[in-house]
Amino acid sequence: MRKLLLLVGCLLVFLPVIAQETATGVVFEDLNENGKKERRENGIPGVAVSNGKEVVLTDDKGRYALPVGDDNIIFVVKPSGYSLPLGENNLPQFYYIHKPKGSPALKYEGVASTGKLTKSIDFALQKADEEDNFTAYIFGDSQPYNIEELEYFKRSVVEKAKGEEGVSFGLTLGDLVGDDLSLHSNYAQVVQGMGLPWFNVMGNHDMNYDAKVDEHTDESFEATFGPANYAFNHGDAHFVVLDDILYPDPRDGQGYWGGYREDQLDFVENYLSHLDKNSLIIIAQHIPLYHIEEGSFRNADRQRLFDMLKDFENVLAFSAHTHYQRHHLYGQEDGWKGKRPFHEFNAGTTNGDWYSGKLDDEGLPVSTMRDGTPKGYTLLEVKGTDYKLTYRVLDKPRDHQMHIFHPKVVANNRGTQAGIFVNFYMGHEDDKVEYRIDDGDWRPMNWVEVPDPKFSAEVMEWDTAETLMPGRRPSNPVNSAHLWRGSIPTNLGEGKHKIEVRATDMFGRTHFGRSEYTLAKPVVINK
Repeated sequence: MRKLLLLVGCLLVFLPVIAQETATGVVFEDLNENGKKERRENGIPGVAVSNGKEVVLTDDKGRYALPVGDDNIIFVVKPSGYSLPLGENNLPQFYYIHKPKGSPALKYEGVASTGKLTKSIDFALQKADEEDNFTAYIFGDSQPYNIEELEYFKRSVVEKAKGEEGVSFGLTLGDLVGDDLSLHSNYAQVVQGMGLPWFNVMGNHDMNYDAKVDEHTDESFEATFGPANYAFNHGDAHFVVLDDILYPDPRDGQGYWGGYREDQLDFVENYLSHLDKNSLIIIAQHIPLYHIEEGSFRNADRQRLFDMLKDFENVLAFSAHTHYQRHHLYGQEDGWKGKRPFHEFNAGTTNGDWYSGKLDDEGLPVSTMRDGTPKGYTLLEVKGTDYKLTYRVLDKPRDHQMHIFHPKVVANNRGTQAGIFVNFYMGHEDDKVEYRIDDGDWRPMNWVEVPDPKFSAEVMEWDTAETLMPGRRPSNPVNSAHLWRGSIPTNLGEGKHKIEVRATDMFGRTHFGRSEYTLAKPVVINK
């Protein structure tokens, strides 16, 4: 009996090892683009392949081997100089799902049973003229909650944003939809209209909220888009895409928390170990890192990520989620130990303020974000390992980078506590913003962290209206991270006076804005 118990105990100890299989295959150059490896098509050496934790490089014949369990996605990391085959809706095909039992039963459908492990999991790549200098679309939350809002996304974003010259691909930073995961395929069909390969990040509104463990929250996402954690290379930039939402929140089992599982961070560490320290590393995720206090992001996870990246010369992170826009530069006080500050850009959203606000002439919601940023998208422009970010306001020319708010008329020769406010959409508090009146001397403006008065006035219009306005009331204003204030000169004589603003961003570019106000004779009240 004792021997039998000992044998059973040994089997239980080694059961995980017995349950694992080995996935093997070849990464090859697909000369005839049929997706199948043929004799004359050679394997590609030195290409990274992963199971979501371990990362291996293909040998001189393009072969790899990786351990897999009963819930793994094997994927290839697209190398520079190659393109991925595109599937339905221009979604890159770079992965193989291995779920012999399929996804657990959830409200929204996941992955059906994939059966036994394929004998050879091969990945087809095609040679591409890929330069180190490139541009990519970066979209914040599209987040339609229904078909009507999906149509807003199509008409007010996709149809207006497509067609930028020289753009190589696009990336959406999560919250592709708003909780109704059956809309994932509809979203993909709409984004296909951009006419480019499109990569996607999982957001908190893309999760299976009836999942019991965090590992199962991405089952529906996987069914349409593949792995929620992956990487790809373009030029000398290495993109690492992460699901940074822990659900259920491990602190109390309620809601979600920003952070990573250990296997996700292992994947990042293993992938980075194969890269040159001079590479440009771009982290793309949904929830921002910048809440340093133990609040919306788990400190230990952020610190491990920082520690893995500290020796890389060029690092950038993208996030969305907040429905406002800001830069954050991390330093030693935040736990960052790199030579230069770690730059995170919390990108503005394509749905703005959840498709709210007045309707424009086309019947589409204006949807200004809570910090006064108009809805739009970002262009990431990479040159080697250097990058620049440009914000594009939908329905506005490329040079529209700010708006100016001030009284239209002010009493001549009478002091006022009103001010000239500039919302410089891509601004950071260290940027230089100046203004001048009537071609006078340039004067510095002061960075202020208060709500945008222009947006506040728009919200108050809803709250003071005596009849219902079409559309939906915007959210309440929040403090803007890119707002500057200057005083209003009132001693220049009656009449119109010109305001000019120039703002120099962190990339050395100078942007301009113009407006005017009127000085009028004070109204005397007869007593």
